[in-house]
Amino acid sequence: MDVEQEGTRDSERSESSNGAGPAGRASRARQGHPGQFLRNQWYVIASSAELVPGTPLARTLLAEPILLWRSEGGDVSALADFCPHRYAPLSFGRLDHEGVRCGYHGLKFDGRGRCIDNPHGPIVSTLAVQAFSVVERHGYIWLWMGKQDLVDASRIPDLGFIDERPATAVSQGYLFSKADHRLFEDNIFDLSHVDYLHASALGGGSVTRSKGKVTEGEGGAVRIEWSAEDEVPFPLFKPDLPPGANVDMLMSVEWFPSGVMIHRTQVTPTGTPMEQGFGSWNAHFMMPETARTTHYFFCNTRDYRADDAYHNAARAAHIQEIFGTQDKPIIEAQQLRLGDADLFDREPRLLPTDAASTRARRVYNRMLADEVAAW
Repeated sequence: MDVEQEGTRDSERSESSNGAGPAGRASRARQGHPGQFLRNQWYVIASSAELVPGTPLARTLLAEPILLWRSEGGDVSALADFCPHRYAPLSFGRLDHEGVRCGYHGLKFDGRGRCIDNPHGPIVSTLAVQAFSVVERHGYIWLWMGKQDLVDASRIPDLGFIDERPATAVSQGYLFSKADHRLFEDNIFDLSHVDYLHASALGGGSVTRSKGKVTEGEGGAVRIEWSAEDEVPFPLFKPDLPPGANVDMLMSVEWFPSGVMIHRTQVTPTGTPMEQGFGSWNAHFMMPETARTTHYFFCNTRDYRADDAYHNAARAAHIQEIFGTQDKPIIEAQQLRLGDADLFDREPRLLPTDAASTRARRVYNRMLADEVAAW
């Protein structure tokens, strides 16, 4: 599907087929803002590969249970995962080409949340389920859980670098984690941790020796950039460099208030132009399941060995192992020490490397307060 067609399809879905129907409008009009998470953002709830036609996927996002499914034609629907009759999970029901039928008493709902069959009597407007706007882009399913009059697919972060690479240069991963999404965002913002937590794969001290420059951009995005010259390369990059070569390196992380982070690393043998080197991109998606649990999706691409499927598989396994056996355990242990307290309630002793994560937390809190006030 080309870009123009995709944009048209996104717009049509947002405006008519998911979440803009009477069920979505009525539900949001009755509710106040929950006050815990930003709502007017696009969140990743699943990878495209997870949704197989005819097979439902139940997943909680922003503390709300959601039911997802893909039609035989490829369209994706997202409903609140409960029947308005007795609040039984719709994910316990059955799918067909028209929608989902509750497995408890047989009420049936289409992808817009409208009841289309009531075996026990007439269909009335109160027999409706909240539907959410959905866009499929960059290999992921994006969900809008905020005000319907603010739905705008152009606000999805641009991850076009994923689409530009062949399948043999793209890998995806997922971890379910028992920790606050902000702790995972802090982790990516302060990459000096790679010199210690990931010393064997990514360490070397170059990040610790570099000073990050922090800027704030449009829509609350926060960016940090590091540069280093004549450094020992990360062990991960050594096989693709001349033996014994040192490198000049440029790294950046950009955070969006929806918990999407783009991490780019560009390296080149010392003294050669940066464009003659090679680069790696990582997209991180820290999606809050609840206040203390996170869906952590990640995707890696690169502009070298793009046709090497074996290297791609090995790299994907390596990244999954690093995140799963090093980042995840220490951040979950950090959450256990914090308990139900927010990190800043414990008055942590901040370091210069905390500048970006502190800025992002302030941006998030400011945007959340503004959103609650305007709700």
